[in-house]
Amino acid sequence: MRDMTTAPRAFSNASRYLTDNLLKDIRLVVISGPSGSGKSTAMKALEDLGFFCVDNMPAGLMPKFMELAAQSGEISKAAAVVDVRGREFLAEFIPVFTGLKKSGYKAELVFLEAADDALVRRFSETRRRHPLAASESPLEGLERERELLSELKANADRVIDTTGFNVHELREMIRESFSVAPARWKIALSIVSFGYRWGIPVDADLVIDIRFLPNPYFAGRLRPLDGKADEVRGYVLGQPAAREFLARMRGFLEYLIPLYRKEGKSYLTVAIGCTGGRHRSVVIADVLAEELASTEITARVRHRDIGKF
Repeated sequence: MRDMTTAPRAFSNASRYLTDNLLKDIRLVVISGPSGSGKSTAMKALEDLGFFCVDNMPAGLMPKFMELAAQSGEISKAAAVVDVRGREFLAEFIPVFTGLKKSGYKAELVFLEAADDALVRRFSETRRRHPLAASESPLEGLERERELLSELKANADRVIDTTGFNVHELREMIRESFSVAPARWKIALSIVSFGYRWGIPVDADLVIDIRFLPNPYFAGRLRPLDGKADEVRGYVLGQPAAREFLARMRGFLEYLIPLYRKEGKSYLTVAIGCTGGRHRSVVIADVLAEELASTEITARVRHRDIGKF
């Protein structure tokens, strides 16, 4: 006679196997960052893309949440915000999240960052008080918040500097980055022009210094213009070194991007810097993106410092 006591065990094992495999097909995006960095905007953009969104989820609940999502059969992608509002759970987040990734789950941590002056301005515009500030000034709270979130930032899969983004630009960037399924991922390539005078972009993967090119700033009539002006573009591209650099840089990225894609990297930010971020880097960033377009590599271009003097 067949031993019926093995049936429940077999069913349980089959159910666990099914749940585990369904769970690993669910995409989980965790958004973190200091207050005012754009987490709410990012979550709304992900919600528009069909992500099941949870605000301020305790880390300890993530494995159970993923399991329930798999069992529901209706959730294929989820997003959660983790920040200082749940600071009693921050210490356990990295071990839990790392455990999920090591187990094969499609989990990624995106950290939104912004310069202090931008965050202070945003608090001023919304007339909100920083949750960790004892005084009216948000700077005190921002300093404490960065300290509490430092481990999350260090372990992030991607750090996005939102300093130069408005709400619409950030929402569009999130949509572009997360609008495709993991199996069809293409690298979201961003080219950022910047000025060394103002610091290197915090979200840069590759930093390219083009200060070897002659500076239009010292050509008197070009000084008040920026890299969008035809005269400045002609001056920069008139240099033989500029044309050779663009050809070599294009070849380098054509070689590098498929290798990054093969290893599962979904974002690449190339920062191109000159002294002030107003002339040379703007021209090179624009032209590089235009030339890459002919190779079916689409790049989003952002000129971080073009308006600074």
